[in-house]
Parts: sequence; structure tokens; C-alpha cells
Amino acid sequence: MAASMYIVVEGEDPGYDIFVNGHALARNEDALERLAKDVGVRPLIDFFSADDDAMALLLEEGAGNPDLAGRLLPPQWFSGEEGLTTVCALLEALRSDPAVLGSEGASIQEELEEYETVLRKTADRGLCWHLAVSFR
Repeated sequence: MAASMYIVVEGEDPGYDIFVNGHALARNEDALERLAKDVGVRPLIDFFSADDDAMALLLEEGAGNPDLAGRLLPPQWFSGEEGLTTVCALLEALRSDPAVLGSEGASIQEELEEYETVLRKTADRGLCWHLAVSFR
């Protein structure tokens, strides 16, 4: 089972491609969280949110506690700028020290660059986003 961390943009169709593979980010989420704290920004996982449908899918995939499903908060949305602050800081840290996240640094950097592209478009259009996780 391969986990993936991906971007969800508010609304039906933002008018641009939001796909990012997100497998390397999911595999290295703990290391990314430590790096974010080291450089003084919010960890990516802080941008996670799910609506009832997404949470039901996660539970179906075996993630999470089914007892909590009925007590979800409404989905949380974040500005593109908020996400860019984290993503750009992580990219700067990786570019300064490519080995900071070990052997997957290049894959992580590539996915973060894709996040940066999506979040810049999100910010430019005044849209909001959140992070979602899939375990397919």
C-alpha cells in the first residue's frame, strides 16, 4: 500500500492541473516535519484536512479511527501563501544541503517543486487549499 500526500483546491475545478504524486513526501513525512520545525515553519501535515467523503475513504483504506468519523470538524482551508511559506522554506533547506533528508532528497525536492507550482497558481487566483492523504 503506497501512501500519497496531495493537494486539494477549493471548488469544483480550479482551471489548472493540481496533480502531484506525493509518494516521496508521504514516505518521509516525519523527516519533513522535523525539518520544517528546524527551519521554523509549519510542517506540511499541519495543512491536512478532510471532508466526510475523504475521511470515509481513508477509513475504508484502513487509516484512522472509525469511532471518530461522526465527529469531524468541517474541512479546513488555507491560503496558497501559507503553504508557499512552508514549501519554499523546505526547498531552500534542501537546496542548501541536498543530503539533509537522505537518499530520497532529490525525489522530495521534485515533489516540493511541484507543490510550489500548484500553490503559486492557487495563491495567484485567490483560492484556498488543504493537504489530503491517500493510502491506495
